[in-house]
Amino acid sequence: MPLFHACVPTPRASRNMTRLCKHFGHKAQVQVDEHRAHVDFAFGRCRMYALPDRLLIDCEADAGEAEARLRYVLDDHLLRFSGEEALQIDWQEGPLPDAPASSPEGSI
Repeated sequence: MPLFHACVPTPRASRNMTRLCKHFGHKAQVQVDEHRAHVDFAFGRCRMYALPDRLLIDCEADAGEAEARLRYVLDDHLLRFSGEEALQIDWQEGPLPDAPASSPEGSI
């Protein structure tokens, strides 16, 4: 299953991630707190990490249509829910390098 990731510079990473997850919660399984989120879509999954100056997105989906759909959904919704910010989403192949550690409880 292809892995891909993005680093989105924004001083509002937590707010943007929370907005996305509230919306995605209507159609996907979502676990979210102030600093990280996990979203299981029918066509793939992603983890998000809200840092003070950027939002990190780490994704996994089947190659082809599922991968393209996950990228599109995240791109489209992040741009819509970010308000006045003109966010730059630059997808890279492979897993997120140096992903933040999971919470001690392992809940997200």
